[in-house]
Amino acid sequence: MELLTKNRWMLLTAALVTMASCEPVDFSLPEPADQRFEQFRELIVEKSSREITVQSDDYSILFMADSHAGTTNNLDSVFSIAMATGVSAVCIAGDLTSGDNNDYEAFAKSLPGDEEMPTFVTLGNHDLWSDEGWTEFYDRFGPSSYFFTVRTPDATDLYIALDSGSGTLGSEQLEWLKGILKYQRSGCRRCIIFTHNDFLRVRHSEISNPLVEELSVLIDLFTRYHVDMLIAGHDHEPSEELFGITDYVITGAISDDDEDPDYLQLRVENGNLMNEFVNLY
Repeated sequence: MELLTKNRWMLLTAALVTMASCEPVDFSLPEPADQRFEQFRELIVEKSSREITVQSDDYSILFMADSHAGTTNNLDSVFSIAMATGVSAVCIAGDLTSGDNNDYEAFAKSLPGDEEMPTFVTLGNHDLWSDEGWTEFYDRFGPSSYFFTVRTPDATDLYIALDSGSGTLGSEQLEWLKGILKYQRSGCRRCIIFTHNDFLRVRHSEISNPLVEELSVLIDLFTRYHVDMLIAGHDHEPSEELFGITDYVITGAISDDDEDPDYLQLRVENGNLMNEFVNLY
């Protein structure tokens, strides 16, 4: 683990040195990420007023990703587990669908009512594949970037959903994130971000990597504002690595087509974060 972390610091340092010798790079892709963010700028404020109140300082939230509906047997099973075990919320880190227009209807039917189980979703790359993908998402769920809080008797924890469905946050969303961390983080005990794109991947994969320039900015933000954990999907293989002060966690896929579906249970106990990969079968 120590050697791997040192190697990553060396790679990042080399990238930053290269950047310093070049003209400034605009790593925002002006359309899709920025356009999606601008479309719902006002609604983001409204959606971010959501607060979950729990009666104990100890609570748990289930995270999953890559349901790729279509069929929803595994998704239904996780929601059944969540409701039977008394978790406080469920978060789904993108690739809700496989990209077919009809998939959104199947996914939405699988969700429990908000009174039964508060559920928070964000966008993945597959969710944008169809012509109506983004329209289907925002008609059903609204903004793909927002935050919510969990208030316990002793503290408040901050959870931030980021839209990385296009492989970049875009400049508008990045500025919004900076503001949230600057003005909301200091009043909260813990800060957890969830998104689709796995910014720090520990295994070789054919999946495209995030932009180095954007990653360097995010790592700086995560360090400055003490982001405790980033939870992602996309890779379909669970992994975890501590890089700097942030724990980067990738949860496996929950798709019915996955041979070994799993989800992540995040527990907050006495203010400490504890996470466990749970095999569904």
